[in-house]
Amino acid sequence: MMAVEIEPIVLELDRLEQLAESGYYNPYTMFDWPEAIEPGVPWMSESLTTLAGTPMWDELTREQQIALTRYEAVNFFSLNIHGIRELMSDVVMRIHGRAYRDVSEFLHHFIGEENEHMWFFAQFCLRYGGKLYPAQPALRAGAVDHLSPVARELVVFARILVFEEIVDHYNAHMATDESLPRIAREINRVHHQDESRHVAFGRMIFTNLLGQVARRDPDEVPVIARYLEDYLQYSIATLYNPAAYRDAGIPDALGLRRRALEHPARAEAHERVLRRTRRFLSKAGVGREAVR
Repeated sequence: MMAVEIEPIVLELDRLEQLAESGYYNPYTMFDWPEAIEPGVPWMSESLTTLAGTPMWDELTREQQIALTRYEAVNFFSLNIHGIRELMSDVVMRIHGRAYRDVSEFLHHFIGEENEHMWFFAQFCLRYGGKLYPAQPALRAGAVDHLSPVARELVVFARILVFEEIVDHYNAHMATDESLPRIAREINRVHHQDESRHVAFGRMIFTNLLGQVARRDPDEVPVIARYLEDYLQYSIATLYNPAAYRDAGIPDALGLRRRALEHPARAEAHERVLRRTRRFLSKAGVGREAVR
């Protein structure tokens, strides 16, 4: 059985490490947390809500629309918290392994930054929303359990990459949305700033491991492509949380979730969110066209 090995990517890694060090900030002192957020202000960009572009959004009262932006912001940040906790666990298990010795330094920066992200997301949710939403059921990974060690490592880092790219799409938009409270814009801005490095690193690791899989057992590539397509769809679906609908005072939460997920306007919105990731996966040879 061939071992996992991260092949040299030193020059680009040095650049990312320097950026992490030069851009260091103290999250515990940098944010100006208001006592409360003014009423009537959305917490998430209205165009990013799960009902945007559908008749279901227009059928809501303005009060319900604002409430939905608030609870979907809490859901979005809660998803970040649970996703960060999962990816930190995966990285911590590997950080000093032989295969990752050349990237261990950056992984230390990565873990430190992700821990801080988890803190400020939780601060927002608990201070202003009074809650975190529980983690949603995970996508079963049985379809890839039988793959080679290198392919399974690829799947781990692919999940991290997909999670970060989807989140970053939302962060980049909300960081500049002047309709949002300043604290919400700042949290999204800071996270976007850090995630640009994490995504660059994730793509390097992904490309590195995928190259090994393709050379050693190319038949595993379409299996990975299928899993990643399922994971993209799963990740998008987690944004549609019936509990957020109920908290916003919208009836028939489960039915609303189903109708929203099936609406053509939402399918178009999903493609916009996933466009950058799909382009990368297709170029790498594991896009949906590679699924058999």
